[in-house]
Amino acid sequence: MSPAFRCDRAVDGFIHEGGRDLTGYEDGTENPAGDAAVDAAILHGAGAGRDGSSFVAVQQWCHDFDRFEAYAEAERDDIIGRRRCDNVEFDEAPASAHVKRTAQESFAPEAFILRRSMPWAGAVGAGLILVAFGKSFDAFEVQMRRMVGEEDQIVDGLFRFARPLSGSYFWCPLVAAGKLDLSALDM
Repeated sequence: MSPAFRCDRAVDGFIHEGGRDLTGYEDGTENPAGDAAVDAAILHGAGAGRDGSSFVAVQQWCHDFDRFEAYAEAERDDIIGRRRCDNVEFDEAPASAHVKRTAQESFAPEAFILRRSMPWAGAVGAGLILVAFGKSFDAFEVQMRRMVGEEDQIVDGLFRFARPLSGSYFWCPLVAAGKLDLSALDM
């Protein structure tokens, strides 16, 4: 096997403090719920073999916890855009605050995704694994472009202590009659 291709890089996620990441902040608080979650995560109106499928983006982020904890409490809260102690979002968060950069309703069109994140820890570090489900990759991609400052040169505060290690995109076909429906691929 080529040294560039390794299959032994397994990472286990886990639940921490009832859904908080390892920085102590609650993650995914702006997820749509009910029918809005289905609308954000499941493709519809695209035709047979596509309707009912979903697109999934997975990223592994590594956090520098020493750097993060070295910031004063108010500065940590400003990086995220809400208080760690009670999860209350700031009305007047800094433009670089993560919750402001990724506010799903602030995009045109709105960029709703259904996300589930879990902490991870291993020999190479620790951080967060982000899993984002969408009816396309569009919402995820516009959020990432805003995070890196592509539209206004304001970089998301997360980059002050975190960096992505990997990212993958997947198409998840629907299951019909107990089997994957691959008819969109002529299979």
